[in-house]
Amino acid sequence: MGSTRRIAVSLTALLAVLACSPSNGAAAPTSAQPMAGDAGAPGIGDADFPLDGNGGYDVAHYGLRLDYDPGKRHLNAAAAIEAKATQRLSRFNLDLAGFDVGGVSVDAREATYSRSGDELTVIPAQPLDKGAKFTVKITYSGSPQPIKDATNLGTYGWIATSDGAFVVCEPNGAKTWFPANDHPADKARFDFEITVPQGLTALANGELTGKPQTSGGKTTFTWREKHPMVTYLATATLGRFELRQGKTATGIANLAAVDPGFRSSLDKLYTVSGEVTDYWSSVFGPYPFSSTGGVVDNFPAGYALENQTKPMYGGFDPDEGIIAHELAHQWFGNSLSVKRWRDLWLNEGFATYAEWLWQEHRGKSRAQAVFDNYYARPGTDPIWAYPPGRAKPKDLFNESVYTRGAMTLHALRTEIGDPAFFRLIKDWAAQHRYGHVTTPQFVALAEKVSGKQLDKLFDAWLFQPRRPAGS
Repeated sequence: MGSTRRIAVSLTALLAVLACSPSNGAAAPTSAQPMAGDAGAPGIGDADFPLDGNGGYDVAHYGLRLDYDPGKRHLNAAAAIEAKATQRLSRFNLDLAGFDVGGVSVDAREATYSRSGDELTVIPAQPLDKGAKFTVKITYSGSPQPIKDATNLGTYGWIATSDGAFVVCEPNGAKTWFPANDHPADKARFDFEITVPQGLTALANGELTGKPQTSGGKTTFTWREKHPMVTYLATATLGRFELRQGKTATGIANLAAVDPGFRSSLDKLYTVSGEVTDYWSSVFGPYPFSSTGGVVDNFPAGYALENQTKPMYGGFDPDEGIIAHELAHQWFGNSLSVKRWRDLWLNEGFATYAEWLWQEHRGKSRAQAVFDNYYARPGTDPIWAYPPGRAKPKDLFNESVYTRGAMTLHALRTEIGDPAFFRLIKDWAAQHRYGHVTTPQFVALAEKVSGKQLDKLFDAWLFQPRRPAGS
């Protein structure tokens, strides 16, 4: 997790050299060899995604300056990354897919760098001591290319649209548009300065820090997410949008944005997002961020993603259940984030169960009825063969992670009773606010709050490849 101190970054000064970057490829790395020290690992330590993230440092803040031409699908950009060395470093890696790198510096001194696949290796002029705070600045340019992975979300990352870009990055698509420690184990704060052709709107996480500035046929939007965020939740979605802004009934800033092709969705998206955010605040505890809302873009992704403060809906008008799901993630997945992808049910099971709770709140269906409907599936149904407590890297978003994960929570609710269950959920959200969570931590807290031994219940629902008996 990134440092808790607030960091101010001058993004305007960051790219004074951007216009001087070569347009025909990366500047050749210098030939200097690293001095004595230790190399940061090319992965953060997640065995299921061995090259995602990087070892040796912890990012506190990303300052991103992006200038995108949708017509040419070309991005000129710079990143200023403030971090702290967690070991002595003679070199360290960042995740970056594609692009020509124009230059790299560490603490204002030119650094050597090299590329290998999606790894950008940076060699500072002097090794960094353990505990040292440092800033690495990188200029880069090119045409962002999304990741196409049929085993997970399909197409994700920076996705060009007819008028801009739809940017959704789970699980590891942040590297398609900025150099990053691209794994949920490392949270950081973000500042975005996004320049687009006049007439377009650029949307990012958090809140605008000032009025958009227009000059020379371009408009620049500056956004700040002051709360810790994992990289896959970052967005810089841009294009033509119709906006509605205001506050929820409890006073939380609310912004809804829709592509003109979905203008009929705007009022519903705004209203339901506000109602859901306020209701979840009463069920899960105080809303963890400073704004809420949602964005509907015209890319037919066929899925939604819980981008922090601005869930993204790809090419469809979301119903109340989907909005309830994505906004529940603001607590479970965004404020409370997994350390390793194998625990993904802590995100998706909770958000799916929130859909059932929303139906209860609306008087449409009881969670027990939804549970019973799924439990009636035969023992040969694939959902029982996939234990959701151990998400598989080639099938992260399997239905079991969502549905059987939600069923685990309902089985727990039935076992310990409503008073203990809802106290547990609030305690869980409060104790790990802006932090990281694991399944053993949740089991331990459930046992503490309920005063019951629950290892058999969790084992049956999360880890056995069969339908639990007696439910």
